[in-house]
Amino acid sequence: MGRFASYKILTFALLSFFVASCSTVRVVPEGSSRLKENKIEITNSKKFPVAILEPYIRQKPNSTFLFGINPFLNIYNWSNGKNNGWDKLVKNIGQQPVIFDSLLVDKSEENISNHLEYLGYYNSVINHATITKSKKTTVKYTVTLGNRYLLNKIGYEIKDTAIGKIVFADTLNTLIKRHDYLAESILAEESDRITSILRDKGYYNFTKNFLFFKADTLRHDGSADLMMKIENYTRNETVKDSRPHNVYYIRRINIYTDYDPSINRLDTLALPDSIKYRDLNIFFNGKLNIRPSVLAKMNKIIPGDLYKEKVVNNTYERLVSLRYFSGVNLQFDEVPKNSSEEPDSNEVDCTIRLTPSKSQGYKINLEASSNSNNLLGISPAISYYHKNIFKGGEWFSLGFMGNFQFKFNDPTRSTELGVSAGLSIPGFLLLPDKIFTSTVPRTDINLSYNFQSRPEFTRNLLSLNYGYNWKMGERFFYRLNPIQLSIIRLINMNPLFYQSLSDPFLKNSYKSHFDLGAGATLFYTTDASPNPKNSYFYFRWMNDISGNLLSLFNKSMPTDTNGFKTIWRTAYAQYYRTDFTMVYTWKFENKTSFATRFNLGLGYAYGNSTTVPFEKLFYAGGANSLRGWQARSIGPGSAPIDTTFSIPNQTGDFKLELNAEYRFGLFWKIEGGLFADAGNIWNLRAEEGKEAALFRIGDFYKSIAFNWGAGLRLNLDFVILRLDLGMIAYDPTSKNWVGLKEWFKPNTYSLQFGVGYPF
Repeated sequence: MGRFASYKILTFALLSFFVASCSTVRVVPEGSSRLKENKIEITNSKKFPVAILEPYIRQKPNSTFLFGINPFLNIYNWSNGKNNGWDKLVKNIGQQPVIFDSLLVDKSEENISNHLEYLGYYNSVINHATITKSKKTTVKYTVTLGNRYLLNKIGYEIKDTAIGKIVFADTLNTLIKRHDYLAESILAEESDRITSILRDKGYYNFTKNFLFFKADTLRHDGSADLMMKIENYTRNETVKDSRPHNVYYIRRINIYTDYDPSINRLDTLALPDSIKYRDLNIFFNGKLNIRPSVLAKMNKIIPGDLYKEKVVNNTYERLVSLRYFSGVNLQFDEVPKNSSEEPDSNEVDCTIRLTPSKSQGYKINLEASSNSNNLLGISPAISYYHKNIFKGGEWFSLGFMGNFQFKFNDPTRSTELGVSAGLSIPGFLLLPDKIFTSTVPRTDINLSYNFQSRPEFTRNLLSLNYGYNWKMGERFFYRLNPIQLSIIRLINMNPLFYQSLSDPFLKNSYKSHFDLGAGATLFYTTDASPNPKNSYFYFRWMNDISGNLLSLFNKSMPTDTNGFKTIWRTAYAQYYRTDFTMVYTWKFENKTSFATRFNLGLGYAYGNSTTVPFEKLFYAGGANSLRGWQARSIGPGSAPIDTTFSIPNQTGDFKLELNAEYRFGLFWKIEGGLFADAGNIWNLRAEEGKEAALFRIGDFYKSIAFNWGAGLRLNLDFVILRLDLGMIAYDPTSKNWVGLKEWFKPNTYSLQFGVGYPF
């Protein structure tokens, strides 16, 4: 029997096994069914977005994400009911079927009806039908939207004339407009808007409960008259509870810098030491942990000023953005008339309680890998940080890293060592930061030195970065580096190695060069918390541009033998580099999740350079990339490993990568992962005869590398230790798919150790 025939039989057997075991209801008890799908049909409108109602259905079916199926639902149904090792394994990897509950259907109907009324559809009719086939149930909700009322007249009745003037002066921005539909959702938004305006005008204790709405829908013409009232009592009170609305002014500001929420408030506020700085009364215990001038800069609440909600929120955000305090609390207390410094006015005292966090600490990171050729790679890193080194919210960091690649009983090895120091200062040095109203921008200064020793050369890299980072809202984060300076010196170049580099573009990557440019990064996320509990999405777009400023002085620069302009006898680099990453992670029940990543990188040299500098080139493989290969051991394209390097050092100026990973709990703090990675690096330029490394839009897919694998993770909450086994499925160099018989043979797998999830 031929090899091809054997593969056909094996493939057929595997498919037969999967089809035989692909039931999604085998573990569903008799008399029950799995909820397969919820459907919503609107009978009297084609424009109404059905998705608005889906969150109000109480019971959701199992999620699908791969062509409308959920393979982990099938895996769960492989359980045998014996509660043995196999049973526990497939239940932990798989996803339990959602058993249909008819009681939740009635509650769903009630939820949908209530939400439709909130949106302005009154007396809607909701029915349902259940269709069960082969122990799988589909629930179909039929919705007939109720009546809607156009607003005809809008009236106001405001007892307090001062409040009336403020509200009437802002009617241009009202959310309630004639000929719009009446809806409780709009009324709630308008209540919040008016409350925010009044609290920002000094009405410290005003709430939306002082607003009342009365709608007359008895006109019989499909319209309604609306009356909005602002009373002197709340919705939970009566007329006899009426009292005037007053504006309040700030009297005193007390700041407690050592507040401990675990101790009785009266005890922790009785701090023995205090100073007065400008208008701030600062209390502390023994030694002040932050400079008074910094507190004054962060604070925007000024004694004697009118109470303003926006100013209060601004102060809170600015104190939080220092990231030195683990807790920030602002409290306002009305000052009794008999103790007020101005008895005729209404005043509040502001108390700011600040809980310091641990200011110093260490971070340790370790990545390691081993492949089927016994090449070992270890990348340790340790860093020290101080979040308040000069008592002004300055972050200082000092880090040391290493990268070691070697084989046992082999003198060939690669060693890389690095040290870096960084200082992050609150505020925009050299630039005004007044435009940042809700947060504090930061100025970052970083200096680093990197030493790399390989059999072919020794490289020294000294770099200095100066830049700013800030955020807008809770989702957008920005970084701008107007100065990025690197000086790269290559020495001890092996002449035989350099002569063996036949590709002129590759030769130019291994030269000393001077790099002066700028960079910018845009980061967006739907959830900025350190460990999101729900599904989330983010993208990061990094850009570097170098050499353009220096090119303005080309006429005054000397030229080397290759025609490049030089600084200190070193050619300067001129290029553009961009790197875009997009990640979406679906979160499910029982600590399961499915994460995907798309990564695209491009580097292009021009002007004074013919190639992107070596340290700016892209590579693939390793603990966070194509995990079937060690770092720098795949690509470019389908080109073979460059044998001029004793240890693989494959790089390219274009990168494309796709990753997918399913994560699930096993037992205790042990988690499992199943993953697949696809992608590669390519070159955009190459000499004749090196086309295998080129990226060509017509056939690049033929050189995409593919691997799959599984891993174990130890989740200690504060750190995740990860061990992944990546198996090569398709090798673009050999242009072969790796079959079952080749598993665990040379050049077919890699073992990767890392800290944290790969993406």
